Amino acid sequence: MDLEKIKKAVALFLEGIGEDPGRPGLVKTPERVARMCEEIFSGLEPAPEEMLRPIEGESHDEMVLLKDIPFHSVCEHHLLPFIGKAHIAYIPEGKIVGLSDLAKALEYLAKRPQVQERLTAQLADMIMDAIRPRGAMVIIDAEHLCMNMRGIKKPGSRTVTSAVRGIFRSRATTREEMLALVGKRDL
Repeated sequence: MDLEKIKKAVALFLEGIGEDPGRPGLVKTPERVARMCEEIFSGLEPAPEEMLRPIEGESHDEMVLLKDIPFHSVCEHHLLPFIGKAHIAYIPEGKIVGLSDLAKALEYLAKRPQVQERLTAQLADMIMDAIRPRGAMVIIDAEHLCMNMRGIKKPGSRTVTSAVRGIFRSRATTREEMLALVGKRDL
């Protein structure tokens, strides 16, 4: 990430909106924004090797669900945040992963310019590729600031996306079980 380019761009942006990047309250803003970008877009760096590592010597063959995982990302269309919760389920084919690995995978994928639909699909695909479970299902429920602050201006509206893979797609009862466990039966 080129922090110097970000600083220059922020200074130009401030000038473009009619501000003085040299005034006391803004003089350090370009540097602060560059550091923020380094943090909130860290998902653009290569993924850590084996982000979803199977736990040796452990096996399970029924649903594993991690729900209500808070996350934030940045909409690639307006560079405004979207904030919400994710629910991640998979049915192992023997191999299980650490629960924190699932949350880390969500965080990694969310820390890049994103659209919610892609984030949801990427997470489900990452689980399927990494541990080859019988199925995976991801539901993301988020509020988009681009819907609240600009354009249509509908604060409080929520976007819900899902990605359904394997047995969750082919077996309605499995999908219904996951939806009931996360309290989303109305989807």
